[in-house]
Amino acid sequence: MAACSQQPVHQSGPVGTDAPVVVPGSPGAPARTATPGERIGQPPKAAVASDVRFAEAMIPHHRQALEMTSLVNDRTTTPVIRAVARSITAAQTPEIKAMTAWLTELGRQAPTGHEHDQAASFGMATTQELNALRAARGTTFDRLFLQLMTRHHQGAVKMAGEELTNGRDQRMRMLAKDVYSGQSIEIARMNKALESLPA
Repeated sequence: MAACSQQPVHQSGPVGTDAPVVVPGSPGAPARTATPGERIGQPPKAAVASDVRFAEAMIPHHRQALEMTSLVNDRTTTPVIRAVARSITAAQTPEIKAMTAWLTELGRQAPTGHEHDQAASFGMATTQELNALRAARGTTFDRLFLQLMTRHHQGAVKMAGEELTNGRDQRMRMLAKDVYSGQSIEIARMNKALESLPA
């Protein structure tokens, strides 16, 4: 026993320094191993003006899309048009709620209606175009709906891209990623549907 207690103890360094640190990914994404010196669990970055502009512009942009989808059931029986409208409504309704809640937390009031200052550059439909959509029926409605909504989505993708470039708030950036990916997929779907319509 005495001999054993006199043997030197070898220790190469602080305990635990060689253990890898696993950082969870975003929902659906794989985890990764932290890099040496990386700080884990840093507080989220504070919102900047770009984040606020994104939310305040995207809310009315989404509202106009919902106004357009609300016209579908009474004006067409085309299954793909109805499916597209349901998909848009299902995605954009909760996004409006999320952005409204986020602005409220900042002490800002969400914009009302569906007007915003940069409408022309982000694919918003004009009053005349909306009136034409309301008046259309059947295949004429289908074609105009797809044309207007595709342009509308392209504008949203542009807005989301600007938020991903300039924004800092984690929630708004995650929402922008969802808009960018989801609406890009819907653009491809609508282009395919437009090609399938009778001449």
